[in-house]
Amino acid sequence: MNSKKNADFVFGTQSVLETLRSDKDVERIFIQRSARNESIGDVIRLARELNVPVSQVPIEKMNRITRKNHQGAIAFVSSILYSSLDFVITQAYEDGKVPLIIVLDQVTDVRNFGAIARTAECAGVDAIVIPSLGSAQINSDAMKTSSGALNFIPVCREESLEDAITYLKESGLRVFACSEKATKTLHEVDLKVPAVIMMGNEEKGISKEFLKMSDEHIGIPMFGKVSSLNVGVATAVITYEAVRQRIEIGE
Repeated sequence: MNSKKNADFVFGTQSVLETLRSDKDVERIFIQRSARNESIGDVIRLARELNVPVSQVPIEKMNRITRKNHQGAIAFVSSILYSSLDFVITQAYEDGKVPLIIVLDQVTDVRNFGAIARTAECAGVDAIVIPSLGSAQINSDAMKTSSGALNFIPVCREESLEDAITYLKESGLRVFACSEKATKTLHEVDLKVPAVIMMGNEEKGISKEFLKMSDEHIGIPMFGKVSSLNVGVATAVITYEAVRQRIEIGE
């Protein structure tokens, strides 16, 4: 295993194959676009069997990651082991909790993700749900930004975010989507119920298909000249409004 910020990747066809066969969670695989041999084919086939995203990239991009003999294959390894969403929800209900889940729709900035994980862990959120494609890589930068919170907060990586949202709704959770076009503020909705807080991509926000699936659209009151908050900050604001409402129940 090569070392780049605490060894976030492995390279070489055999090393990549052994990593795929291990109990490690592989985030994604880069295959050199011009590489054509049996070992590369084995990597691609096994990755697809395991639903690991594969990207074919130019050799220049591979060489920017490592100048060593990568043999046309690099695997990015997660710094954590992912959790099962159905286990997380079942466990929350069995523990007598009112589930609170954060769903991130293509939040790609590693530091934003780390900050959200830190907030989620501090606030007692039950899990963070991310898509297997188009999400921030959980690497040493994410771990550092989370101040170690990613060692404790369950993260569920779902092949289909649509199926995950459907499952959460069928499990009795109400989905609150954060949107700048919302007609209600976070103070006007009941976050004491089993709830999903859905946040979107740093630039495009939440996808239209997921906005349609949500039960309510909520916004954060803005009084300054800048019309939006960083996604990490916005997630913290909404999450702690849910915490505030839930604390009031116990008073």
